[in-house]
Amino acid sequence: MSAVTVGTAAAADGGEGRIGLRAHLRHIGALSRRNALQIKQNPESMFDVLFMPVVFTLLFVYVFGGAISGKGNQADYVNYLVPGLMAMSGLNIAMAVGTGMNEDVQKGVMDRFRALPIARSSVLIAKIVVEIGRMVVATGIMLAMGFLLGLEIKTSVPALLAAVGLSLVFGASLMWIFMLLGLSMKTAQAVQGVAMIVLMPLQFGSSIFAPPESMPGWLRTFTDYNPLSNLADAVRNLINGGPVAASVWATLAWAAAITLVTAPLAVARFRRRT
Repeated sequence: MSAVTVGTAAAADGGEGRIGLRAHLRHIGALSRRNALQIKQNPESMFDVLFMPVVFTLLFVYVFGGAISGKGNQADYVNYLVPGLMAMSGLNIAMAVGTGMNEDVQKGVMDRFRALPIARSSVLIAKIVVEIGRMVVATGIMLAMGFLLGLEIKTSVPALLAAVGLSLVFGASLMWIFMLLGLSMKTAQAVQGVAMIVLMPLQFGSSIFAPPESMPGWLRTFTDYNPLSNLADAVRNLINGGPVAASVWATLAWAAAITLVTAPLAVARFRRRT
């Protein structure tokens, strides 16, 4: 969990400032353990993490690989695609966070926390902690599939770990957006509908799946300013080699800005809903 996320959420508690940092961290740990135990009791909730990376990797490599890299050259496309899919994985898990949060609110699960002497932000941060763990699992499976299909790390292991860490940081920031959506919309279906309207242009109007050079000018302009393109380019260059400073700093700036704006709003909305 990034310091920006914890610090922003802790500041957003406002009236609960009497709860110290040590107690806050203890509450986050206890609630994270509770969320992890829920996954253990309901292993089907891990199906998306276990199988979607396999499906996405195989599907896009063998559907788009030949068209982009030439017939029979799908292996060349793997080194382009897998870093992009690492950037995209945070979006898919973040959407699940939003729908899950909405379902918990509708079922009254969140109301149980009202009587507890805990900071409201600890409930949301604990959710993010566990979801980051799910992202680590999904990323590991995706990389394993990539290696089976010919992925090569052309830089170093530390650079690969930096790429994974950057994806996790940006994914954590996106979770605040979708938790805010989950707390604001009336139904989980509405959360999914709004999420898809946002996600589709961001995913396909980026450099995740294909180089933007072949795109029309207006779409390439959108792609250049798309934060997912910055993340995909940063992860790709960390794995394949190339200039990383600009795209890494742009990604970190996006992550910080998203967290600073949406974390206080999500905590405030959670306080009103519960």
